[in-house]
Amino acid sequence: MKNRKNAGDKYKPLIIEQVVKDNEINHPLPEITVITTYPPRQCGIATYSEDLIKALNNQYVDSFSIKICALENKNEKHTYTNPDVKYTLNTSEPESYTKLAKTLNEDANVKIVMIQHEFGLFAETSDAFNTFIDEIEKPLTVVFHTVLPNPDEAFKANVQHILNRVDSLIVMTNNAADILVRDYIIDRNLITVIPHGTHLVPHREKNELKEKYGFKGKTILSTFGLLSSGKSIETTLEALPEVVAQNPDVLFLIIGKTHPTVFLHEGESYRNSLIKKINELNLQDNVTFINKYVPLNELLEYLQMTDVYLFTSKDPNQAVSGTFSYALSCGCAIVSTPIPHAQEVLAGETGITFDFGDSNQLAKAINRLLGDDTLRQTMVLNGLHKIIHTAWENSAVDHARLIQQTMGNGMKLQYRNPRVNLNHIKYMTTDFGMLQFSKLNKPDPDSGYTLDDNARALIAMCQYYKQFKDDSVIPYIDTYLNFIEYCQSKDGRFFNYVDFNKKITAQNNNENLEDCSGRAMWALGYLISIANILPDELGERAEAAFHCSLSLTKNIYSTRAMAFVIKGLYYYNRRIKDEDTLIYIKLFADRMVQMYRHENEENWQWFESYLTYANSVLPEALLLCYTITGNETYRDIAREAFDFLLDVIFDEHSIKVISNDGWHFKGEEKKRYGEQPIDVAYTILALRKFHDIFKDEKYLTKMEMAFNWFLGNNHLQQIIYNPCTGGCFDGLEEHNVNLNQGAESSISYLMARLTITRYFGNPNEVYFRRKLKNIITRHLEKF
Repeated sequence: MKNRKNAGDKYKPLIIEQVVKDNEINHPLPEITVITTYPPRQCGIATYSEDLIKALNNQYVDSFSIKICALENKNEKHTYTNPDVKYTLNTSEPESYTKLAKTLNEDANVKIVMIQHEFGLFAETSDAFNTFIDEIEKPLTVVFHTVLPNPDEAFKANVQHILNRVDSLIVMTNNAADILVRDYIIDRNLITVIPHGTHLVPHREKNELKEKYGFKGKTILSTFGLLSSGKSIETTLEALPEVVAQNPDVLFLIIGKTHPTVFLHEGESYRNSLIKKINELNLQDNVTFINKYVPLNELLEYLQMTDVYLFTSKDPNQAVSGTFSYALSCGCAIVSTPIPHAQEVLAGETGITFDFGDSNQLAKAINRLLGDDTLRQTMVLNGLHKIIHTAWENSAVDHARLIQQTMGNGMKLQYRNPRVNLNHIKYMTTDFGMLQFSKLNKPDPDSGYTLDDNARALIAMCQYYKQFKDDSVIPYIDTYLNFIEYCQSKDGRFFNYVDFNKKITAQNNNENLEDCSGRAMWALGYLISIANILPDELGERAEAAFHCSLSLTKNIYSTRAMAFVIKGLYYYNRRIKDEDTLIYIKLFADRMVQMYRHENEENWQWFESYLTYANSVLPEALLLCYTITGNETYRDIAREAFDFLLDVIFDEHSIKVISNDGWHFKGEEKKRYGEQPIDVAYTILALRKFHDIFKDEKYLTKMEMAFNWFLGNNHLQQIIYNPCTGGCFDGLEEHNVNLNQGAESSISYLMARLTITRYFGNPNEVYFRRKLKNIITRHLEKF
């Protein structure tokens, strides 16, 4: 066997070379061709497409290749520096359609065509467009950016031609879907509603941003978008005198340059008419033009500083507005004309609508919001909860799944792992410890601190330091260790709850503190395990605290608390071998075995008569006992219990951990909703250990599946991790995600992210390595 293995090693380089030659690794990814306007062309659909494509590429890796066909016409031609712009289509020239259809049909790697459709883009050559979509032999997805109600027969026939050809259809509002069903006679099941995407933002302090841009002390109203008369900015100007009378510090920002097409035909006549009105109404001190095409980061900051966003479009048929969506996601209170999008989103104290062109109604609505901070904040929070599912990351998931379905499942979706981001963890940490809760992403000092959170934070930051050797996190490790020491009394007992004023609270008297004590021991043990790479005094302090409490742990009988202590002993034993460790390990392991044998039945292989929280830590801890003692009973029970748990919480495609809204009792149906990041993270930690011990690929597969829960592989198909802040949302409910980003959830995500690095650190490398391993194994069988 040894000689055979050496022979295989000898031929590995030759096999790898042949594999690459045979294109078994570097196979082309399925190509998605997106026909759309695209930057540097300046229009809403160009911006939309750029954001969507960026989100798809950020969300997935080794899944597809997106190539762009940029729309041009005789008046709009550009030089494209983005290498993904593979084609151009001149909509002024019918022959351009014919040439493109032939090119797409002859390219075997083009698997699907997506058209971002706006009637004005193809109006010049509508017959050529209809012929074009008939000639395309690939699956076709069309995204309707406008859906007009009550069409005449000619217009209706044109739209129905498109509807009859498409393989899948996307609209951005339920109202648009209703119009298609009612006025164009299409089966509702053929329509997918994917709202206009929005950007996640860090929700910075308004006053800080106002000062940055020179608007300190101002109450900001704003509107943005490429300027044209359809924006009806004059409606706001006519409302402003009444607003300024009650709120003299108001400043109205008109953000955006004139629409290029408007400028081509009219120059700056509309902007000049607004300037004239400003002078007539004596509003020079209350209106400012930001006359440029504003970069995205700057635009999002303008919106975050805005107190009330105004949308005054006078087109009742405007189906959706990207500007409106961006303002909602930036935490603006909204006043809008009643376009369908606004009526759909602003219902239920999310904003205020007013009649088209009615400046009196607009003035009253603005004054109402500016005069009632509570109402304004209520609307902001309601808006954020409504709009979060439209984040570009979620939009990418929805689009990718629909594209996959339209292609006939000929595309395997693989999530891209986000980079490690400590920003939110650091933001939540004071010089005393990590705060417990946040309101959205803003730390909540009133929630105080817990030993639970600071123990987990210590583990996560030690994990991070072990991987990256980043000395900037040493002060955070010191802070979390200091907090554990603060919560440890002289006799070794731990307290869990400390208020913002550093006082041990009465809450400690009313709760079982065994679990927090176990987590503290786990954290201390983990720090000790890497003490050789940390400053000496950190390891010495952790050892002192560990030994101060160790003797008390023998009186712990809580199942999870015992498991946490076992983990602490396991990591302690990695660096320091002593007889006490073995004694305690056997004590707790035997207790867990006894509990298991008491509850074990044919259809229930578990330690208790119910599954609650942090379930995976129990079999993981027993497996750790096996690694130290070699006792095969511990190993066998650990694996049997863990496989039982995995059968309960995994299906073929995803994880669904035990609901925090009702535990899963023996003999009862599992509750369906109420999942928390901590349970997913603990499952990932356990899967890693079981994979390392048993070398079973199924544990690695489930580890990847579980981590993808954070990235959108869950029943809502929404992200739980917030890549903008580095935090993690607090929970996944039946219909929504809890948007607060507290300590427990954010640390849990970080622990999970750091745990998978060894296995899925660089997705491109992992994909290559996995595929290469399978191919090499197959070839080596010949030797």
